[in-house]
Amino acid sequence: MENRYDIITRINEYYGRMSKSQKAIADFISDHYGQAVFMTAAKMGETLGISESTVVRFATFVGYSGYPEFQRDLEDWVQNKINSVQRIGAKYGRSSQSEILTSVLTADIEKIKDTIDNLDSAAFETAVDIILEAKNVYIMGIRSCAPLADFLQFYLNMIRGNVILLRTTSVSETFEQMIRIDENDAIIGISFPRYSMRTLKAIEFANDRNAKVITITDSVHSPMNLYSSCNLLARSDMVSIVDSLVAPLSLINALVVAMCLKRPESVKLNLKNLENAWNNYQVYLNDEINFIDEEPMLYNPLWKEEK
Repeated sequence: MENRYDIITRINEYYGRMSKSQKAIADFISDHYGQAVFMTAAKMGETLGISESTVVRFATFVGYSGYPEFQRDLEDWVQNKINSVQRIGAKYGRSSQSEILTSVLTADIEKIKDTIDNLDSAAFETAVDIILEAKNVYIMGIRSCAPLADFLQFYLNMIRGNVILLRTTSVSETFEQMIRIDENDAIIGISFPRYSMRTLKAIEFANDRNAKVITITDSVHSPMNLYSSCNLLARSDMVSIVDSLVAPLSLINALVVAMCLKRPESVKLNLKNLENAWNNYQVYLNDEINFIDEEPMLYNPLWKEEK
């Protein structure tokens, strides 16, 4: 079998066409690969309450000649994951701290350049329009993508209302949070290898409800693209045991700036109202450092009462 992608990516690619039992197997392997790698087809079937033959058919469904080949590929994937720390040690073990810094930052610069060269400008413009025009915008990104989702939700909330951040460890709770999503809404799914099955299910559900689906992911081969009509690609390779999220964050920054430029008056009004609320309710108690004036403002009006 031609192994273009790792086994988890391959499983995610086929996920949308799987039966209920096959999805149960895929979910189990994705979430418990350390346990699944040691299981026979019979043992996995027993654990999931399905037949051994269903597990074997699952392996052939995702492109393997049989369960033994599938299990070998899973073993290789798990071993590569375990060896990642060892490979990092071999690569950087004799490097000085400054050399490591230069190497990682240079790699991040290359990812941004590659993103610029390969980003679909038409898709970018479409994404901006979809986000601004949607009645509700749902955002989902988990694990290492959670900070990206948080960042995007924070700034979108300043630009427009009705922005919902989906944050849960339960697929059923995800559906509960987006049960009212329809054709007037949009969802932004953020996922990079190892792709999130929960995020994939969320955008599949949104697509079934005719909502606009935008993905921020790394490749045209990403399973996130299965249910999206607007794909924003940003390179995110592993330079260490930590995913580089520099290019995706820059892409999100560009989205925010583009939306601000399209809706400057509403953005100014929202920010003005927010600042008034901060001042009226003393959210920051005027104790933040303000470098707008010649000297930083460190004065707190409540200090008089504390004397």
